[in-house]
Amino acid sequence: MAAYELLVTRSSVREFLDKPVPKEIIEKIIYAGHRAATARNLQPWIFVAVTEAESRKNIKNLCPKNGPYIEFAPVCICVFCENTSYYLEDGSAATQNIINAAHSFGLGSVWVAGDKKDYADAIRKYLNVPEKYKLISLVPVGYPKTPLTLTPKKPMSEVLFWGKYE
Repeated sequence: MAAYELLVTRSSVREFLDKPVPKEIIEKIIYAGHRAATARNLQPWIFVAVTEAESRKNIKNLCPKNGPYIEFAPVCICVFCENTSYYLEDGSAATQNIINAAHSFGLGSVWVAGDKKDYADAIRKYLNVPEKYKLISLVPVGYPKTPLTLTPKKPMSEVLFWGKYE
């Protein structure tokens, strides 16, 4: 799949098949996150790939409103960044790369908020991540249960302005 097609055909997935994702693919997906743009090349991120069912269920229980589907995804990639000046930008870039890389392997995913959520520190502690890191996102990943459908987006005429906002 060409890069542009990949970017414009990705859609969030919240229902997954009960089929494990091979470790080699998980590593490639996380490597794509690791290769994301980063301010001053600080690379402040670490990634925790949670594949054990009980641990995914425990994470889901810590954020039941935001991530009820984490329990049923074969893997949840947790993106953390050291608390630097641009941790949120860097971690968001890594998260988007992870989501796009997952799509390139025929996997579905969804971005579950982390930063500034009341459960962020509890998840950090549960995963034994040092205090200097902040949870940016939780990304459940797996094989989609149903075919992807594109989410409607605003027309370009509402979001694109040439030269200045009109």
